[in-house]
Amino acid sequence: MHITPIKLQKQNALIDDYRRQDSTILEHFDYDPYSEETYLTRRQQLKQKQIDRDQLAEVLTNMNKRWNAPQHTYQNIERLKDENSVVVIGGQQAGLLTGPMYTINKIISIIQMAEQQEEKLEVPVIPVFWVAGEDHDFDEINHIHVQNENGFTKHILSQKVTDKTSVSDVEIDKDAAVQWIDELFQQLTETEHTKTLYETVCNCLDRSSSYVDFFVQVVYQLFGEEGIILVDSGAEELRDIERDHFITLIENQQEISRGVYTSIQQLNQKGYTISLEAAPDEAHLFYHKDNDRVLMVRHSDGDWSGKQNEISMTTEEMKETARHHPGLLSNNVVTRPVMQELLFPTLAFIGGPGEVGYWSALKSAFHAIGLEMPPVLPRLSLTFIDRHIDKSMQKYGISAEEAINQGTDAFKTKWLASQSSAPIHQVASEVRRAVGNVHEPLRELARETRSDLGDLADKNLYYLNENISYLENRIIKTIEEDYSKQLLEFDQVHQAVHPYNGLQERIWNPLFWLNANGIDFIKKIVREPCSFQDDHHAVYL
Repeated sequence: MHITPIKLQKQNALIDDYRRQDSTILEHFDYDPYSEETYLTRRQQLKQKQIDRDQLAEVLTNMNKRWNAPQHTYQNIERLKDENSVVVIGGQQAGLLTGPMYTINKIISIIQMAEQQEEKLEVPVIPVFWVAGEDHDFDEINHIHVQNENGFTKHILSQKVTDKTSVSDVEIDKDAAVQWIDELFQQLTETEHTKTLYETVCNCLDRSSSYVDFFVQVVYQLFGEEGIILVDSGAEELRDIERDHFITLIENQQEISRGVYTSIQQLNQKGYTISLEAAPDEAHLFYHKDNDRVLMVRHSDGDWSGKQNEISMTTEEMKETARHHPGLLSNNVVTRPVMQELLFPTLAFIGGPGEVGYWSALKSAFHAIGLEMPPVLPRLSLTFIDRHIDKSMQKYGISAEEAINQGTDAFKTKWLASQSSAPIHQVASEVRRAVGNVHEPLRELARETRSDLGDLADKNLYYLNENISYLENRIIKTIEEDYSKQLLEFDQVHQAVHPYNGLQERIWNPLFWLNANGIDFIKKIVREPCSFQDDHHAVYL
């Protein structure tokens, strides 16, 4: 295995400027994540932060006992009680079998960053992964993409979730899940690792009640020795220690909402597009009613209601709910980062490009409650290239940087054209031009004879050109059939490293790499440190 850095093209302007440490975007953050001094300064700032570490450790211990977490995780929970300890944190939805590879890449990033900073700062730096169990869009996580001859298909789990129940509360339909796993493994090429992998996945399912449980079980199988701590953001026991923090958010809602709205306008004026929309009256909190999450707004008179008037409450009633029934409240994309900061001594937040984008609008939300935004570090971005794909790329002279950024369609077309001694498209074009010239006197004569005959002559030329195009396409098809094996190799490279004309990590699930390389494959990646300064990395297996 070896890893090489790759420069990405056509990146979002915001993330590109952020990586270049452009002041235009950095002014929307409190720290430059690429400065060596940042983490020393942040560490000193965290010494002033008050956190009930014992209570947090108790909640994390109880939560992880339900999952039968690895021993290394409990050791890190215990280290979290040390008042000098800090965390590197990031999170994601609870996708099936972890979801796309970017989730794995994010966990690897958290672990590597924690290890690097512990060595530099000489204090405990603990990796934490925040599972977004409070999210409710089950359709976003109920499938993985499976490769076939024509590209990819979605392999969807058949369980139906009709309301907006949080994923933490969605009970697994075991029959549907077992069927989904069995059908999925039937589509895999059997290797020496397949049987063990199947048994591992089935055992993870057996130990799970919810899809968050299933996600956590799989992650701990892959990262059992790295000491990462998983947190379910939708867990009831976590809500219990968020009571006072919800009250803080409620009391400062107006300043939070106005600040975020203003920041979005400023970013838009600078030409940055972010995946966050917010109105000045949005409360950025959900209220849970009848298995639905109701997004709240706050009106000019100070009262709160659902966007569709599903519920109406005063500010005092909202605060009473936080004090006595915190499980009825949850955070949205704006307040979740603030809640993380209230709960944990965060040395750094690890985020994907989209997260870095919407965090750029949140500086004022942190400041509204007297906090700094932690350093926001873009996660590692990885493309895995196995020997078969690498061999095809070398065969046709396609570099990893070209394949990852552009795919292989242009290379395939150029290569195919070079296989014919005659330039087919050029010859066909010249024939069409010659036919048009020869046909012109006949069209002129037809127009002079009668106008409708002129129209007929034009149609006649159209049909002649259509026949030439038909023959041209048949010649090309015959050549393609002669070179079908080679064209398939181009397509396989494209699907492997540039699926749907995008990055591999957004489509491929780790299952396929685990099936080919074994579960220890992930552990090997963790032990190969990558530079956070680079856009992307090609990992040759």
